[in-house]
Amino acid sequence: MKTDIEIARSIELKKIKELAKSVGMPEDHVTHYGRHMAKVDISLIDDEKIKNNHLILVTAITPTKAGIGKTTVSVGLALGLNHIGKNAIVALREPSLGPCFGMKGGAAGGGYAQVLPMEKINLHFTGDFHAITSANNMISALLDNYIYQNRDNGFGLKEILWRRVLDVNDRSLRYIVTGLGPKTNGITQESGFDITPASEIMAILCLAKDEDDLRRRIENILLGFTYDNKPFTVKDLGVAGAITVLLKDALSPNLVQTTENTPAFVHGGPFANIAHGCNSVLATKLAMTFGDYAITEAGFGADLGAEKFYDIKCRKAGLNPKLTVLVVTARALKMHGGVSQDIVGQPNLEALKVGIANMDKHLDNLLKFGQNVVVAFNRYGDDVEDEIDYVRQHCAELGIGFAVNNAFVEGGKGAVELANLVVKTIEENPSKELKFAYKDEDEVKDKVCKVACNLYGAKLVTFSPTAKKKLAIIEELGYTHFPICIAKTQYSFSTNAKLVNVPKDFEFHVQDIVINAGAEMLVVISGEIMRMPGLPKNPQALHIDIVNGQIEGLS
Repeated sequence: MKTDIEIARSIELKKIKELAKSVGMPEDHVTHYGRHMAKVDISLIDDEKIKNNHLILVTAITPTKAGIGKTTVSVGLALGLNHIGKNAIVALREPSLGPCFGMKGGAAGGGYAQVLPMEKINLHFTGDFHAITSANNMISALLDNYIYQNRDNGFGLKEILWRRVLDVNDRSLRYIVTGLGPKTNGITQESGFDITPASEIMAILCLAKDEDDLRRRIENILLGFTYDNKPFTVKDLGVAGAITVLLKDALSPNLVQTTENTPAFVHGGPFANIAHGCNSVLATKLAMTFGDYAITEAGFGADLGAEKFYDIKCRKAGLNPKLTVLVVTARALKMHGGVSQDIVGQPNLEALKVGIANMDKHLDNLLKFGQNVVVAFNRYGDDVEDEIDYVRQHCAELGIGFAVNNAFVEGGKGAVELANLVVKTIEENPSKELKFAYKDEDEVKDKVCKVACNLYGAKLVTFSPTAKKKLAIIEELGYTHFPICIAKTQYSFSTNAKLVNVPKDFEFHVQDIVINAGAEMLVVISGEIMRMPGLPKNPQALHIDIVNGQIEGLS
């Protein structure tokens, strides 16, 4: 089979103006970024059409380090639905350069279920990530300058909360010192970098409902505290307008196409292990406006991505998905059954039987949210029939719909079984009201405990002195009604990446809580989680190159 990039190059792309026209987008509301990419005006969002749309979430069991193929399944489902005559549009996150040049090599789907042009989407795309990085670091520069210029007037911050960001995996920048050298270089202070997908600006862009809401949220960003314990915000800095200007174009969702020339929105890119893991609300609503079925995905396993999709994105945007698709692979099930990751491609039914408990736990969690759920078995070339049949039979015993997805190899044709199952399930099961894991008015501690104990399986939740201090500040500032965004490892329900399958009765320790007053959520840092990842020993950058004028190494 061809590589992902070879497949991508073999597809004759439809001109973006023709693609937009095919779903009824007025030409004067579509801004072209070359022949095959565009930004779409958010004024086209139609709330009445959204009410009649079938919104579908694609999530997954706890993944292997190689991932589990949620994006491939999401694109494949959209292709499969279109293949059976439905009008379906997929809405995805933008890839980050960090993982593209680090572990993953790309994040635009795979095989014959990709979003295109994949090289541009995986690299600089329409510049959204650069705009977010620039806006974030412009705030840092303006804040440092404000402190420097007003130091003789007695102004200063006893604590600065705002950090710089960069869309590169760079462990050396996690903790730094700025302002070294002569006094003209600024004030010497400790600082650090997060990766751009962890930036509060990224979360704000993905949750904002329009330009005015974007500006309001930027104004509310908490930068630090003065020596008399008063909060200092971007509004106090007086630069919200300037930051909004930097994000004006980035706010508009990006329109691209799939390998079968159907529309796709790709916009925003927060990670689900250190942020809320969902594409922008605006892109999802545009997909719901112009498609009868809108398919979106949330990062990593359902304990992270799906929970945040429901408790943050749906809660804030008033969305209510008709169905959730849980993606499983034989490889992941066998990993949870105790097989080392280097041999999970080999047949081992007994290990799969043990590991299926991880799927069951995720199913149980999704049903707690009141969701209609089906299982999509994402097929690999080395999968064997007896393992697939076992998962199919197991789902039947649970009363859960099951379908094999083979879109990676066959495109939309390979996702017809899944598409038919999705349509049948939605038509036969009335939409249920979404249930949240906690209430807005719950105490922050209780919100964390409800997620950690009821969804993860923790026996005890503990808070560090730093986290307890933040809890007091949150209450004093009146932010207790914000939803929580738990930052933890993606490889386990617990905070220990080595505890696979379904760990029980573990301690869930909260190290810190980051106040995202602009994004209106509280990022709960748990376990040894880093908001600036490092590169692996052999990063994917070693394989990315230009050969005869063509990019190689992206996947």
